[in-house]
Amino acid sequence: MSSAVQLIRSTDLAAAPYAYAATAPAGSRLIFLAGSCPLEDDGTTTAPGDYAAQAARCMETLQEALRASGAALTDVISTRVLVASTSQADLVTAWDVIHEGFGSHDVPSTLLGVTVLGYDHQLVEIEAVAAIAEDPR
Repeated sequence: MSSAVQLIRSTDLAAAPYAYAATAPAGSRLIFLAGSCPLEDDGTTTAPGDYAAQAARCMETLQEALRASGAALTDVISTRVLVASTSQADLVTAWDVIHEGFGSHDVPSTLLGVTVLGYDHQLVEIEAVAAIAEDPR
């Protein structure tokens, strides 16, 4: 299934591991996803203290929310990655897992260090917006 999302790159800007912008055609349906959190089925936080494991769990959560919405990772038009840390290395650890999870769909993204997230021991959260073609029915 082809995505409605078109990633936009610019050779006039610094090289980056993501597209600088993205569009979706008129008539696309936007999907605004709640922040994907690193929670287990019982509500506990995945791997306290482990940025990479929490980023991986966030990707799993994001993919399930997308499936429930009739979308896939290639339909994501932008992300915001929140990492509870003042260390750039921790942000990069989380980013590397998430960037790898998206594969060649290098969606426009913002990576932010924050002071705290909503769940006990939570270190990573992914906010996303997706776009899919409107159902022609």
